[in-house]
Amino acid sequence: MKLTYTSSAYTNVQALDMIRSKNMILLTDSQLEGNFSTEQSTVLINLASRCFPYEPREQPNLKNVVDTLAPLQTKPEVASHVMLGIAKHEQAPPTPQRHLSPTGEACSRMDLRAIHQILVKTHYRDDEGTNELSFQEWTQPMRDTLEARKRGDFAFHDRDFKTAIDCYTQEMFIDVGTMVSPTVYARRSLCYLLCDQPDAAL
Repeated sequence: MKLTYTSSAYTNVQALDMIRSKNMILLTDSQLEGNFSTEQSTVLINLASRCFPYEPREQPNLKNVVDTLAPLQTKPEVASHVMLGIAKHEQAPPTPQRHLSPTGEACSRMDLRAIHQILVKTHYRDDEGTNELSFQEWTQPMRDTLEARKRGDFAFHDRDFKTAIDCYTQEMFIDVGTMVSPTVYARRSLCYLLCDQPDAAL
């Protein structure tokens, strides 16, 4: 139901005086005359009178307004903007999706096999700059560490994930931190996931 009123022509006091005097004709838009019963008009005008008080606490809340107007709705299937002759606002265009890297795509699909293939292909390129070893670091422990990583890499490539976990988890590699390698941690976590050990992958 279209609700139109002419309150702009009257002050709150004048409108309240007219309501008290039951002068509803003066408060009703001429285009609406005859479209609504006296009972419906009375409900609307009483609702309007409750909206006039200056103090918000004295005004009806939104739920009261909706509960009052809902039974008077004669064309609930017609959208409000159509009844009021208002052009509907165009919806904002959807936010363009960010282009994901192959790794991001695989992670979004939780495709562990695809992640494995990506890690095999990228090898240790993501570690560049994190393992700048000095001449003094080329000790026997470091050579042992690199050998363990090499065995782990072969096992990882061949999908022997349990062996890869053992190699990547050697004490001198992970716990002591002889060489920092984000890729080793990523590979080991993936191996745990592929072995159905999600807690260990964290």
